[in-house]
Amino acid sequence: LVAAAVAEAAGHGAEGPRAMGAVMKIVSPQVAGRAEGGRVAAIVKKLLAG
Repeated sequence: LVAAAVAEAAGHGAEGPRAMGAVMKIVSPQVAGRAEGGRVAAIVKKLLAG
């Protein structure tokens, strides 16, 4: 889910660490109630770092 959100954000021009907010906005509703936000944010940060 996170990788798909990163790809979707990149398609809208958001790339690199500055895309964190855009990716979280996409992925948060998808994982709500299923994963802790801090864990999701760490995965997003890791994927954006390359």
